[in-house]
Amino acid sequence: MPGNSEGDIPVQAEVPGLLLEKGGYRARLAQGADDLTAAHLLRARCFRTASLDQDQFDEACLHVLIESRSDGALVGCFRLMLLENGQHLHLSYSSQFYDLTQLCAFSGRMMELGRFCIDPAVQNADVLRLAWGAVTGLVDQNGVGLLFGCSSFTGTNPSAFIEAFALLKRRHLAPEAWSPGRKAADTRLFGDLLQDRAVDQKPDLKLAQAQLPPLLRSYLTMGGWVSDHVVIDVELNTCHVFTGLEVKAVPRVRKRLLRGVAGSL
Repeated sequence: MPGNSEGDIPVQAEVPGLLLEKGGYRARLAQGADDLTAAHLLRARCFRTASLDQDQFDEACLHVLIESRSDGALVGCFRLMLLENGQHLHLSYSSQFYDLTQLCAFSGRMMELGRFCIDPAVQNADVLRLAWGAVTGLVDQNGVGLLFGCSSFTGTNPSAFIEAFALLKRRHLAPEAWSPGRKAADTRLFGDLLQDRAVDQKPDLKLAQAQLPPLLRSYLTMGGWVSDHVVIDVELNTCHVFTGLEVKAVPRVRKRLLRGVAGSL
């Protein structure tokens, strides 16, 4: 655990599963049924599901909770699954929706991030920053070579995010060697969504950035890439794109900043 820096709240008691503490927040691994239920409840609020958001993948994942250090309130959470290499991709949540045949050739360790959500009532960039610091520490500890997952847009109408998809198509498509194929029953190719636009029409960058989910923006600033299509997920009231990030592709300056947050410089 990194030592406290100026402005951090002093640690007053041992916190089981503690990963990281910075400023007013801490990240820790869920420790039991009560922690998991709290994560399910927050996920249900964020995804607006009628009941607890839980599935068969929860049991195979580690769950990270982001809490307020002042009162222990849960403000964010995500889950992660560690895979030894691409041959185990069939075990992942993402493989239900995307044909990951090409990524099966990836030889390094992989980490799937999922159900990443932040309490809608909490508008503090430190929560996302702390979450990425926790991810960075886990990536380094486990020798992970590739991060991946589904990046979700709220709602099931992809046309509401047309500038974002125009930007993704123009600048951020997966390398051909790793490109995910279509598998889900309800998908939309970016090209089809953009068919009424002029071929040389550039995306509105300001609007595109506003339409991108914060998690996906973070992936992209680190060199992440996406599928060439979006999946419509009625069950979670979202539409999502497959997102990948090779750790070796993260810019050196960005790595230094993340490891500074993680306390692993």
